[in-house]
Formats: sequence, C-alpha cells, structure tokens
Amino acid sequence: MDASKLKKSKILKGLVVSDKMAKTVVVRVDDYKKHPLYNRYYRTSKKYKAHDEKGEFHVGDKVFIKEVKPMSKDKHFMVMSKIKNKSEKSEIND
Repeated sequence: MDASKLKKSKILKGLVVSDKMAKTVVVRVDDYKKHPLYNRYYRTSKKYKAHDEKGEFHVGDKVFIKEVKPMSKDKHFMVMSKIKNKSEKSEIND
C-alpha cells in the first residue's frame, strides 16, 4: 500500500457527559468557529459516542478520543486516554 492512501485517524479532545451505557461513553467536543460576516468567534459543540471497554471513564473526565472503524450504527470513536488536571498532577507528586 502507498503511504499517501492511508487515512490519518482524527484525534479529538472532549468532556465525558454520559457514562450510562455499557462499554460506551458520550463525549462532547467543543469547537470555535469564526462567523463569515461578523468576524466573531462562536462556540459549537458536537457529541460523539466512544467505546470504553473497561468502563474506567466517568462524567466530568476530559479525554482524548480517536476515530476507528465503526463498531455500531453511531459509535466510531474509541477513548484513548484521560487528560490529567494540574491538581491531579500535584497530588501524584506529593
């Protein structure tokens, strides 16, 4: 295969807003867009269902999600890792 034909996977950063499904979390990804006429920035958000095999991510966690082949009708992302907060880093060092 030629390297130029390989598709790079999307990696997005978001916030877990629901963990009620088995092995699935819902992640909200915020994005800032510029209005074409008024040149102001506004926030948009989109929710993605992401696979969480072990059930280790919960509501309020900031996570990275990666695009993978479709696992179901609307689940085509997988949670890669949790983003550490500054407060969590200081607790680890103490």
